[in-house]
Amino acid sequence: MAEKGAGLPADRLAATLALDEPVDRVRLVSPARAQALAGLGIRTVRDLATHFPRRYVDLSEKKTIAQARIGESCTIEGVVHEAKLKRPRPKPGRRGGLTLTEVTLVDDTGVLIVTAFRQPWLAEQLAPGMRMAVAGAVEFNYGYKRMTNPHLERLEDGKAASGMIIPVHPACEKVSAAWMRRLAGNALAAASGALDPLPLDLRAKHRLMSRFAALSCIHFPRTMDEARQARRRLVYEELLLLQLKLIGEGRAREAGQRACAHVADGPAVRALSEALPFPLTADQQAACDAILADMAAPHAMNRMLLGDVGTGKTAVAAFALAAVRDTGTQALFLAPTEVLARQHGKSLGPWLDEAGASWAVLTGSTPAAERAEIVERLASGELSVLIGTHALLEDDVAPARCTLAVIDEQQRFGVEQREKLLGKGQAVDALSLTATPIPRSLALALFGSMELSYLRARPATAAGRDTSVLSKQDKGRAYDAARAALARGEQVYVVCPLVGQSSQERDERAGKRAAREGDEDAYVYAAISIEADGDYAGDDVAAAEREAEFLQRTVFADWQVELLCGRMSGAEKQAVMERFRSGGTQVLVATTVIEVGVDVPNATVMIIEDADRFGLSQLHQLRGRVGRGSKRGQVFLVSASRTEAALARLAAMEETDDGLELAAFDLSLRREGDILGNRQSGASSLKLVNVVRDAAVIEAAHADAVALLDEDPRLELPEHRALAREVRLAFGEDDGARKRGKGR
Repeated sequence: MAEKGAGLPADRLAATLALDEPVDRVRLVSPARAQALAGLGIRTVRDLATHFPRRYVDLSEKKTIAQARIGESCTIEGVVHEAKLKRPRPKPGRRGGLTLTEVTLVDDTGVLIVTAFRQPWLAEQLAPGMRMAVAGAVEFNYGYKRMTNPHLERLEDGKAASGMIIPVHPACEKVSAAWMRRLAGNALAAASGALDPLPLDLRAKHRLMSRFAALSCIHFPRTMDEARQARRRLVYEELLLLQLKLIGEGRAREAGQRACAHVADGPAVRALSEALPFPLTADQQAACDAILADMAAPHAMNRMLLGDVGTGKTAVAAFALAAVRDTGTQALFLAPTEVLARQHGKSLGPWLDEAGASWAVLTGSTPAAERAEIVERLASGELSVLIGTHALLEDDVAPARCTLAVIDEQQRFGVEQREKLLGKGQAVDALSLTATPIPRSLALALFGSMELSYLRARPATAAGRDTSVLSKQDKGRAYDAARAALARGEQVYVVCPLVGQSSQERDERAGKRAAREGDEDAYVYAAISIEADGDYAGDDVAAAEREAEFLQRTVFADWQVELLCGRMSGAEKQAVMERFRSGGTQVLVATTVIEVGVDVPNATVMIIEDADRFGLSQLHQLRGRVGRGSKRGQVFLVSASRTEAALARLAAMEETDDGLELAAFDLSLRREGDILGNRQSGASSLKLVNVVRDAAVIEAAHADAVALLDEDPRLELPEHRALAREVRLAFGEDDGARKRGKGR
């Protein structure tokens, strides 16, 4: 499909700049519609032009009226015999005002009655003898074949109807899907002839459409193959821009700096190896070798260590910390929660002591005098390793020479937080840890140039766990298993999502969030993200306390029950966890505060309430808290859901305990935006990418971005300037375009 409106260079420049004008410059976008569109995040012409259909209604099958079968969807061409406006009499007790237009359409084979609700203007616009094409589902009643609210298209003289493919755009209450189609077409007209930012050699290499052709074809495809080719072009563009951004940032971080070449085989590393009470698995040893080799090189390491729950990521990270001690420099170890930071201190501390590395833990609840001493020791270079929470990001936490940053559960931290930690030293080696297994394609989409190490095997000492899905009515089985475990001297977790809110309140909040996103399919992930984002608005701590009190009074009356939730202070959380870890508390009612890293080997039973409201990876990490020691664990996923999708997700938890398998299954279920999330750099600019389906495109875009930046590090060559501008626009770095897009 040829690009339209090429025109003169000045015309093309004007069309390119028009993309970043306020959306009310588009024909038919009134102030009221502009306000409604803003609710969908559409503020510029570009936003509207890239508000892509979420699906298509394929009505490409063209039939005569006689050929059309009842219940099938198709396109029919005919001549208007009559168009009448009707106002049915309202039923008793109901308000009137409903109008419908009834159109009688005929062809050589029969009669079709078309009914259009709340479109009174059609009665005036459609005249007898006018040729029309209608596309929709065929019904039969009152003796005639019928279509209700079909897509209608007037056929000009000599034009024949072709089978229609109708795009379905995300819409909102004040702008219907039909209006969104019309406005998207007007946005394309406003930007007709805009410059294509992709260099011609890349378009030729991958056989890609021009940008304008791709935008036209993805909104209004003539065939489904045309829509697929358009999507392929636009996916590649999104990914190339993201890779240029991420790789460019990584190179800029090292520009003018020299990374530390660490000592990889010194006495601290050897002492740690001898001090470990267990042999490393083959995966752990391979990861250690790769990490130490990276650290010994004279360039900054950027590696992610991915390991399922219980595979021993912390032990591997300890070798990196020991190498820092051998080099005489310092390391910062960032954890997402105070509970986890202090647990790392308990597990890593003795190993670091054996390696001769000084260490401390710094959190938000560290007493002022102790904090001042830790900060002073760090600044003087006396302290080798500092483990902590977001407190490490404070400006006065200034190490004398930081050469390594370890980020545990790195997906819990925003881009700016990670960058601030890495900014504590010069060309700092970065080691990210995650218990959420992700494929290489997703890692590239999220982080650009990053090496990966996988830990797949668990230590042989772990007993593992069994998982069962229960309905609310069968929850008694879980309580019976919990009481049996308590009678044996073991301990129990009861996990609740948003513990202080009723299911109805959570439903309402998730529904509102999904509505704001304009996607009815987003409900499950909206409900999940409310908890994952720490969105405790309206969280009623008293209700959470009542839940714990109920269990203490009834189900677990013979044992000690305590509550652990996100709203507690750091000191309160620490005290609760210490009592549970020491056995003073036998039942812990908790939110996902205990999701990551909490290690109490004596806890063998976990009951997860409303399990359908969690993501699979989150459920998998939660259940990883039991079965870590010599006693086999039991996990009960309790759900009141009857939806097929939710039950399929929970069934997967019963079928496998392999985090990689679950991650692949989870990715296959999610929509593109749900996979990437908005907290990652550039993720919000990816509207079409699916990391499962587009793995090959991600690899290609990554390789092309590396080659482009090798040739032209700042994208300053004439053939790359349009591309450089698109990178700035995609990630909010063009102030002029942003100001224009704010509207009037």
